[in-house]
Amino acid sequence: MKTKLTELLGIEYPIIQGGMAWVATPKLAAAVSNAGGLGVVGAAAMPPEILREAIRTVKKLTDRPFGVNLIMISPQFDEQVEVVLEEDVPVVTIGAGNPATYIPKFKERGMKVLPVVSSDSLARIVERAGADAVIGEGMECGGHIGDVTTIVLVRKLVDTVKIPVVAAGGIADGRGLAAALVLGADGIQMGTRFIASEECEAHENYKKMVLKASIRDAIVTGANLGHPARVIRNQFARKVRKLEVEDPMKAEEILVGSLRKAFQEGNIAEGSFMAGQSSGLIDSIKPVKLIIEETIKEAVEVLEATCRKYVGRG
Repeated sequence: MKTKLTELLGIEYPIIQGGMAWVATPKLAAAVSNAGGLGVVGAAAMPPEILREAIRTVKKLTDRPFGVNLIMISPQFDEQVEVVLEEDVPVVTIGAGNPATYIPKFKERGMKVLPVVSSDSLARIVERAGADAVIGEGMECGGHIGDVTTIVLVRKLVDTVKIPVVAAGGIADGRGLAAALVLGADGIQMGTRFIASEECEAHENYKKMVLKASIRDAIVTGANLGHPARVIRNQFARKVRKLEVEDPMKAEEILVGSLRKAFQEGNIAEGSFMAGQSSGLIDSIKPVKLIIEETIKEAVEVLEATCRKYVGRG
């Protein structure tokens, strides 16, 4: 499947793996890249030297394009930028802020830059700054969220910018990919689907949470704290929701390290299991390669069947 995104990034399929904090490890990123998509390492709040080691590990595991996801709210952000530049990472996805002033730095090194946006206004700004594409992330996604749905956001972005648009949020299969392409996107980003993969190094409890979740179990916590995040409903999420109203400082306190506890320990009582609403669409753990192949196959079949049904030709 060739699109503007596959041509831009030099990948086989128009699928980007979300740069999820903790979850997006070198092993997972390399598996996605080796399967024809774009694997992404989630830098999150990694110390610079740990990030450098992660990048070098990916390079040992794959000779295909890969990326690093940077978030501007990280206390290590500027140091992480320098590491990414020094290590000549092929692709950078960047979110949680306006990266316009940083884009030229990456472009000077020949890197592809894909900012994550949740509004058409920010998309315009990063396009003017030289972004190669934008990832439109709707509020259905896991982790930190905006306030516009994927279907509305992507539709608006396609009409707003001339660069390729990647749809993200609530997408977990070929039907989601087909829908994104029909909206005018040139590819998708999937995060939650890859949590339920064999190569993902998350604790088994994390994967089980995704498999058991319904479409209404991915709830939002932290809205009253100013940084809403979508997580799977559990004892800890209920506690945060209560405290963010009654005792915001306490809520902030218990959130520190909660994602690590979910990823490494599978701690139901103290872990924040970030995942999107697409959890309710996922019912099996599969190898990354199979996830990608099935996604592409289903998308092609759906698009062809739709054309035959409504247009009268394949």
